[in-house]
Amino acid sequence: MPRVDPSSWTLRIHGLVEDELEMTFADLLEEPMVTSHVTLTCVSNPVGGDLAGNATWLGVPVRTLLERAGVRDGADMVLSRSIDGFTASTPLEALTDARDSLLAVGMNGHPLPAEHGYPVRMVVPGLYGYVSATKWVTELKVTRFADDAAYWTTRGWSARGPIKIASRIDVPRSFAELAPDAEGAVMLGGTAWAQQRGIAAVEVRIDDGEWRPAELGAEVSSDTWAQWSLRWEGAEPGDHTVAVRATDGTGEVQTDERADPVPDGASGWHTVQFTVT
Repeated sequence: MPRVDPSSWTLRIHGLVEDELEMTFADLLEEPMVTSHVTLTCVSNPVGGDLAGNATWLGVPVRTLLERAGVRDGADMVLSRSIDGFTASTPLEALTDARDSLLAVGMNGHPLPAEHGYPVRMVVPGLYGYVSATKWVTELKVTRFADDAAYWTTRGWSARGPIKIASRIDVPRSFAELAPDAEGAVMLGGTAWAQQRGIAAVEVRIDDGEWRPAELGAEVSSDTWAQWSLRWEGAEPGDHTVAVRATDGTGEVQTDERADPVPDGASGWHTVQFTVT
């Protein structure tokens, strides 16, 4: 894990810009900052996996610094570089539109932990981390997809990496045993995410039954996961299977078509087997 001295850290913004910029950590801390709640997701996350996490980030909007540098016509990508040589290819529009794409210096009310890229990392809602979430970032090169390729792109992964709709069953775990309450019901629950679109609905299917609407918790923002729950009344003793699917804020329903994480993220419905005692 890189250990970076903030007193010697610098950020260089160059490439297809009118004026190159170089900033120290002290310079960055003087910039106006925003707080944003964002769920980050790894492209390697399998269906039902735990490679997703939600946090409150504090940082400088990337678009502010790109506007200051003056992006030239024809640019469509920013190649970010970590102090350890890792690179990520982020579509330019994701760093210049209204979303809170940040050069983050804080996480959950504290300075970034070392494992999250202290002193500065990128946070870009709506894109898998391998094309956006560069830790220990030191360089932003404004360029073109036709001219530059990032670390994972050269290894067969998609160059752009938009996050797919996903939903996950957290309760019950696979092969768990659930005891009904006094009224003969068991609780099912989990999370769902579709960053930049939000979650409009989650549905649950028990065994081969009809899809049932789950109850959604309060949404923090369209860039964070939503918690869902379903109280299954009259749960019958025995072995059962539960599946989940989500609908995003645009009305797109999560596909049941299974896909591996390579090259642009997993897809399919998460299914869990469990027993009601």
